Amino acid sequence: MSFPATRLRRLRRTEPLRDLVRETSLTADHLVQPLFITAGEGVRDPIESMPGMERLSISEAVAEVTEIAAAGVRAVLLFGIPATKDEVGSEAYDDEGIIQMAVRALKEAHPEIVVITDVCLCEYTSHGHCGVLEPDPHRRAGSGGDAEMMVDNDLTIELLAKTAISHASAGADAVAPSDMMDGRIGAIRTQLDEEGHSSVPIVAYSAKYASAFYGPFREAAGSTPEFGDRRGYQMDPANADEAVREAMLDLEEGADVVMVKPALPYLDVIRRVKDATGAPVAAYHVGGEYSMLKAAAANGWIDERAAAMESLTSIRRAGADMIITYFAKDAAAWLAEAARR
Repeated sequence: MSFPATRLRRLRRTEPLRDLVRETSLTADHLVQPLFITAGEGVRDPIESMPGMERLSISEAVAEVTEIAAAGVRAVLLFGIPATKDEVGSEAYDDEGIIQMAVRALKEAHPEIVVITDVCLCEYTSHGHCGVLEPDPHRRAGSGGDAEMMVDNDLTIELLAKTAISHASAGADAVAPSDMMDGRIGAIRTQLDEEGHSSVPIVAYSAKYASAFYGPFREAAGSTPEFGDRRGYQMDPANADEAVREAMLDLEEGADVVMVKPALPYLDVIRRVKDATGAPVAAYHVGGEYSMLKAAAANGWIDERAAAMESLTSIRRAGADMIITYFAKDAAAWLAEAARR
């Protein structure tokens, strides 16, 4: 028996019933706030390409998380901006690195907050790539005959596992490998288990596309590749079946949550991954998506709040269980305000 369209229209016009029959829920519990942690004291460095976002020193991050928690957001994702970078990203796995110190400070001040750490080398390497480089014997650069560089997958995953261990030892509640190296989930899971961190879950960037929407993040983290690009290890935007295969493989290797990044251009992929795996799915509403809305709102072209909430609701509707978004704190406040009406 079909439900008459006239009754659907009546429900839509009746606000109390409309709320009761809403198909998709969006709450603060679905949101994760990313934070950029930088060296120094008392630092709040505005990120030009991401209005409203700042690079924060550890003490300022603690203060910011106080506000985030008060808004109702229960989880943060940390990205580190080290004082110095080198070719192997050594501060990523330094027990006294910027993220390791930030995790300890945040868990001491806010033990109730879920602290997730990004596990990658791109923020820490001098060349901006997500792994350690080696000469590619099959490709030559220029007239000098020097070999072009490529990421050494196996050496990189050793350092990524080392990074994950250092984050877990510092108190991270979950680690999120974002590098897209082959086999890194299995390596990290094995190392976590062997080092006594079997209860630390892995939030895997399973379908991370080689996207044009990462520009603001790379400016924020200073992680734009010095040469070349990341298409060799990130996914082709044209591929969706591959995303499902990658998610399945990560789950087989020990991932607890699989992620699609970016979110809005890949709503179909979020749905396909959710339907195919049945696993918890995260979606990253990335810097470019955030900055477009901010820029349009600043010009008076759209209503920022309405557009942001519509975007986040669409990501939930596509199947995401958790949404990493720079709007998290504001969205939680907007939701709380709406609930008080």
